[in-house]
Amino acid sequence: MQTGKRRVGRPTTNVLTRDLIMQTSLRLITERGATGASMRDISRELGVQPSALYNHVSGHEDVIGGVRELVSERIDVSGFGTEPWIAALDRWAKSYRLAFAAHPPTIALLAVQPLTEQSRVGTMYDVVCRGLIDAGWPEARVLSLVVALENFILGAALDRAATSEILRPGVSDSTPSFQRAYAAREESLGEASAADAAFDFGLATMLAGLEAEYAALSQDA
Repeated sequence: MQTGKRRVGRPTTNVLTRDLIMQTSLRLITERGATGASMRDISRELGVQPSALYNHVSGHEDVIGGVRELVSERIDVSGFGTEPWIAALDRWAKSYRLAFAAHPPTIALLAVQPLTEQSRVGTMYDVVCRGLIDAGWPEARVLSLVVALENFILGAALDRAATSEILRPGVSDSTPSFQRAYAAREESLGEASAADAAFDFGLATMLAGLEAEYAALSQDA
């Protein structure tokens, strides 16, 4: 008489974990928008009852906080403490933009989300702040510097996700300068995208301004 044997290999359903919940939530938000990842939406996608999620998360705010960490973990802070502060900021800003541009609906959702205690996002900010302070930036100026760059970066992330036709002026007798500027930009872009060119120009300009500010602070010290 044969006895039943235990099946070997991967289970037919995913093992529910906090990381799986966050990954699924991020995908739903990216695909459906900021309102597309309710607890019911997530549980339906994972094939579980909503109550099962609460074994791993405390609620929807916890999920959103976890999604923010998931996106923010892709931001490169490795230059702080190993490179000149200006190069570290350049690396940080470029990776920050790409991290959020990959998931445009998260920008509006996460930009207003308060940090939670023990958040890994807070650790990211600590690395940036420590790098700037160690480089000689006054502590009272550091967060203003970071937030100013973030405002630009998040706007640039949205611009990268937008259609390339968003500023096409059309043909109108009332916008001749706009039309000429648009045509000249298109001719100068080559293989680059308009969003990338605008971001590179804006970031270089902001970093140049920060270098000038840093030099002035050093002279006053």
